[in-house]
Amino acid sequence: MNNKVTATYELAKERYAEFGVDTDAALEKIATIPISLHCWQGDDVGGFEDPDRGLSGGIMATGNYPGKARTAVQLRQDLDKAYSLIPGTHRLNLHAIYLETDKKVPRNEIQPKHFAGWVDWAKANNHGLDFNPTCFSHPLADDGFSLAHADAGIRQFWIEHCIASREIGAYFGKELGTPAVTNVWIPDGYKDTPVDRLGPRRRLQDSLDKVFAKPLDPAHNLDAVECKLFGIGSESYVVGSHEFYLGYAVKNQTLLCLDAGHFHPTETIADKISSVLLHVPELLLHVSRGVRWDSDHVVTLTDELQAIMQELVRGNFLDRVHIGLDFFDASINRVAAWTIGTRNALRALLMALLEPIDQLRELENAGDFTARLALLEELKGLPFGAVWDQYCQQRNVPVGFAFMDEIRTYENQVLSHRE
Repeated sequence: MNNKVTATYELAKERYAEFGVDTDAALEKIATIPISLHCWQGDDVGGFEDPDRGLSGGIMATGNYPGKARTAVQLRQDLDKAYSLIPGTHRLNLHAIYLETDKKVPRNEIQPKHFAGWVDWAKANNHGLDFNPTCFSHPLADDGFSLAHADAGIRQFWIEHCIASREIGAYFGKELGTPAVTNVWIPDGYKDTPVDRLGPRRRLQDSLDKVFAKPLDPAHNLDAVECKLFGIGSESYVVGSHEFYLGYAVKNQTLLCLDAGHFHPTETIADKISSVLLHVPELLLHVSRGVRWDSDHVVTLTDELQAIMQELVRGNFLDRVHIGLDFFDASINRVAAWTIGTRNALRALLMALLEPIDQLRELENAGDFTARLALLEELKGLPFGAVWDQYCQQRNVPVGFAFMDEIRTYENQVLSHRE
């Protein structure tokens, strides 16, 4: 134990107490909130189905930093290192292309047994698992369409793939005792302006109805649908727009996934959370950082990230929102990307938990907007860093920049020896 960290925390605790904030309670609360890390940061969305095929469907990972995971064993090894540097107990989000099998399996025939290795690993490390069908980087999606495809046969292939994915999600939930969120995102859309905007959306609606036709125990699987404004190859028209999926989620009471990079650069998903949760039971968040377009950069401690976490805490939504990450950067150390991004998400969440919410509400309800503004600004100068360091110390992970020492050692001993 670092006595300097403890002593600094005690001083910070006194400062926050002056505002009526119990820092010990905040640390207890954040320890119960999992973040779902995304497997695809570790191998640039390659997967193990056909890793040499290349990406398509609006997906792009830029850079060629050495040490990329090329097998499930390597990917889990890298994840273990990342989790060891992140305070708390967290989850993993898998895509269907991360199956393990000795022979190639068509995506519409994937089964729970192809993910048994992931379940064994999750059990051993106390991780929950989430899941996604992979409706991109496949010959039957190379024209940019899957569930909304005009060809009924191709559409049926993707329907069967998504049905199989839901069963795998339910398998995860049953085996691990915590429900998997199975999130459907598709790349369907047009690069240039279409004539028929309605037809593809009708086909998508019909496909989704078939995908979700079989009821699954919500204790094992939770269905989510993910919207997008535009993407690579679908700059002019996305079938699964925010309006489409919001309506579908409300009508069918599924989860709606809000991705921080899937909206106009001037929008923030923080303002959407309270509106959507008036009408759907739960939300899935994909926390990323868009830079001018949906580029999914590593999460940094931005105002937007803080606004998202503030909304979850201020609205008392933590029990109804599943927090996941969605970024991929092949230009830097991939284990570091996971670690930096997840630690930042947690730091923003802790900052939100350290707000004197009752006092802020009282000022707002009394119409004292001057004092509300003054208090919000004063909070920015409180010694948050000392509370975060204490949390890291409590959870036996590196404090401060020390996590980079472990990453550099891991890179020298492990990553640098990979082809």
